[in-house]
Order: sequence, then C-alpha cells, then structure tokens
Amino acid sequence: MKLLFALFLALISASTFGQNYPKPVALNAQHHFKATVPKGNYSGITWLGGNRYAVVSDKTERSGFYIFTLDIDLNTGDIKQVVSDGFFGSLASNADEEGIAFHSDRNSLFIAHEADNTIYEYDLSGNLTGKALVVPAAFRNASHIYGLESLTYNAATHLFWTTTESTLETDGKQAAPMQLLENRLRLQAFDESLQPVAQYAYKMDKSTVNKPAMNYAMGVADMVALDNGMLLVLERELYVAPKKLGSFVKNKLYSVDTNTAQQIDSDNPLTDASPYMQKQLLAEWKTSLTLFRQDFANYEGMCLGPKLNDGSQVLILCADSQNQYGGILRDWFRTIVFRY
Repeated sequence: MKLLFALFLALISASTFGQNYPKPVALNAQHHFKATVPKGNYSGITWLGGNRYAVVSDKTERSGFYIFTLDIDLNTGDIKQVVSDGFFGSLASNADEEGIAFHSDRNSLFIAHEADNTIYEYDLSGNLTGKALVVPAAFRNASHIYGLESLTYNAATHLFWTTTESTLETDGKQAAPMQLLENRLRLQAFDESLQPVAQYAYKMDKSTVNKPAMNYAMGVADMVALDNGMLLVLERELYVAPKKLGSFVKNKLYSVDTNTAQQIDSDNPLTDASPYMQKQLLAEWKTSLTLFRQDFANYEGMCLGPKLNDGSQVLILCADSQNQYGGILRDWFRTIVFRY
C-alpha cells in the first residue's frame, strides 16, 4: 500500500495542484485496537485538542458520543494508540448519528442525525443544549438512508458545513448497482448564528459497480473544513458481494475551494449545467474482503488532528465495522498527512 501511494504521489507533481489546494505527503497504514476500543459503529470523529477526540456512533442506545484518546507519532503522523474513555449520552434515543463537529468557543459539540436530518448541539457531558443548526427544508426531506452524513466546523472561517450522502430526490437519481451515475450533492454552509448562508453544487465520480450487490453505498461519507476556505470531501463506494467474498470499499479524498466556487440557488434543481465545484484528488485507496485479504474498512468519520514536527497536517479517519460484523470486520483507524 505504501508503495502504491508513493507511486501515486510521484505521478502528481506539485504543478498539478493549485496554489491553495492541499498536497499529499503520506497515506499511513490502517490500525485497529481491539484491547482498548470496544466494538462499535463509529461514524464520525472530531478533535477536542491535545490527544482527545469525540467519536459518534450511529447505533448507540442513547444519543451522544464517546471520548477517545488518540496518540499520534508527531514525526510520521501514524497512530500509535487509541483508547476509549467512555460514552457520554443524553436522555434522547440515537437517531442514526453520523457526523460530529467541535465548536471550541461554545465548548460544545454538534451532531448530525441522519434519521430525521437534523443537527443538534450537545454540551461536553452529552446533554442536549436546545440549540440546533437551521437546516434548509430540502435537506430535511432527504432520504433517511442517504441523508445528512457529514459535519465539520472551522474556527478560522467561522462556518459549519454539511451535505447529504447522496442525491436529493429533486436533483436526480442516486447511484446504485447497475445504475452508473454521478451523484449530485449540495454542500451547505452555516454561520455562527447557526443559520444557512451559502450552498455549492458538488458532483461525485461515476459509480463503478455493474453487478448485483447484497449491500451498496455510494456517497460522501464526511467532510473537513480547512482554515483557508478549502473543504476536504471523502467519496466512498461500498460494495458487499452476495456471498461476501469479493466485497470492497473504494475511497477518494478530494479538495474543493469555496473561495473561487460559484454559489447556487437552493430553490433550483441541480442539472448537468449547474456550476459544480472544481475538485482536486488528494488521495485514494481501496480495502477489500477476499480469501487472502481482510482489510475491508468502511471509513465514515474524518477530522483534522495535530500539526507534525515538520509543519505538515494530520487527517484522522475512523471506520464503521457494524459492531465488528461476523467477527471479521474491525474498527479501523488511519491517518493521511498533507500540506497546505
């Protein structure tokens, strides 16, 4: 994997990237920590500072989050250890919680609920504060299967960002097995008053699965907002074969520039002629389940971590193992190192 990524870096010269676009440094190996991380359905992660992270699960009994301690090698960006420090929950039931973002000034967390496409605020004890992002109606009507999957906040730009996992009904059909399409998404920004302020059109790569599937998911799994107005967007195509063997997940990490992209009118349906954001590939990788390889990892959560000793930036990802399904899947973590 490291050799493949090195070749990928060699093929992408610095001139390929615009001045503001992040530049790849390393895709570190994925790790799991069975002794210190309980099996779960980890679907989102956000950095609280130091080595503390809040992690959300889409299948806990109560609505809330875990606190994890992650130790990062500040020379390589690789993960040395992950330890769960427990769950902090409210009295509310879990509503398929997928995205999580920390707001340091408010000292609170915001969590995206895919079941009803809402985004609520929580204090650091796991209690609801009564505040919520004002999600536009088009998103609230999204499918509960392909609804709000991602959430990020950036303190430098003072903006929250979210999007649906797949295409809204008003914007066209969704990619599916034997229906090879480019999903059309709306990236939505919110300001410090929790109001929607800007929306951009984003087009995914075309889906690739042209055969029957036991399970399939093609969509944006998460986003991360950078200080310079760029967004990192994780595209994920998951295929579960009818007999399990041959299953895979393809991941592509893109960057887009909100400073130069054209905003769209939220009332107009997306078409082929819509002004889609220009995107730049930062990294890609594939995991699979075969007789000889069992590294299948459905990465759903993503956040910035610390800066390394050389000034490069760590991006941390966590995978949803479906409670370590079948005793085969694992709660994987990995890091990507980049510069910007």
